[in-house]
Amino acid sequence: MTATHPHLVVFDCDGTLVDGQHRVIATMKRTFAEHGLQEPGDRATRRVIGLSLKIAITELLEDDERHHAGALTETFKRCFHELVAEETIDEPFYDGARDLVNALAQRDDVRLAIATGKGRRSVDQMLEREGWINAFHSIQTADNAPSKPNPGMILNALSDTGIGPENAIMIGDTTYDMQMARAADIRAFGVAWGYHDVKSLARAGAHMILDDYPALATALRSHLA
Repeated sequence: MTATHPHLVVFDCDGTLVDGQHRVIATMKRTFAEHGLQEPGDRATRRVIGLSLKIAITELLEDDERHHAGALTETFKRCFHELVAEETIDEPFYDGARDLVNALAQRDDVRLAIATGKGRRSVDQMLEREGWINAFHSIQTADNAPSKPNPGMILNALSDTGIGPENAIMIGDTTYDMQMARAADIRAFGVAWGYHDVKSLARAGAHMILDDYPALATALRSHLA
């Protein structure tokens, strides 16, 4: 039986569902090198994961280099898919991520969504690989929505599912996720295993911060009851 008031659970991707940092870092280094620019450090790149690509690249450039952002964005896209094809760097799921998504997808009272700075092509590849094509009711990416922390991705997901903000939760690992959730007036669940530290998540407005997937599953059971 379908619940009278279903809930929307929105997942970020990199740093929340999967650990994609190593592929992103390698791609960013290759991209900057191709343009003869100094490669960004790993920590700096990790910090901008979650932003839409051109904005992330702009953040990594010096002021007098930012006119290159458009060209670097296109190079990054090509290099990223080259790395995927090379199969030298994995993008593993965090322990418990698959189980939780599969469990939530079976519930009549839950609608799932993704809100990510990744491109739609990469997200579709992941969903197809995992058999999740029909598991998510709304997929918001950098290709169809403003970059985080703009609330556009969440507002689109609410519109797609017809669920009100009072029944929605955002799950993410960055301050951008927390700020986006707050701007959309939904619950913000931070996760401690991603790319931004716990103190930053708290300052950005996380309603709670979970240490691992079992803790997240417990918190969701309570809020979705």
